[in-house]
Amino acid sequence: MKKDISSKEDIELIVNSFYDKVKADETIGFFFSKIVPIDWDKHLLKMCAFWENVLLFTGEYEGNPIVTHRKLNQQYTTTNEHFKKWMELFDETIDEFFAGTNAEKMKAHSKSIATVMMQKL
Repeated sequence: MKKDISSKEDIELIVNSFYDKVKADETIGFFFSKIVPIDWDKHLLKMCAFWENVLLFTGEYEGNPIVTHRKLNQQYTTTNEHFKKWMELFDETIDEFFAGTNAEKMKAHSKSIATVMMQKL
């Protein structure tokens, strides 16, 4: 039986594994290799801080994902297909390692974010 997400290390595992999949994906990987140059160390730390704040209430995250993604969308239009692939890879990554309340909360929160992003972009 898989355990639930309960620590910073659990979140790091998800974030790092997810972005390994994203980098290799034909549908969305190019956003991170050709559209916007990414400082991976900085990006992964920021994403871990975001999810730690969502699940563990750390208060560590500072940023505005809507503004960031709006800038990205101005460089290359993001489509529902892009968001769908993002969600598929994200859910797949969580389900590989974890099950439980926080795992479901993380998946639900990511779906809410994707929905808002699609509407706002």
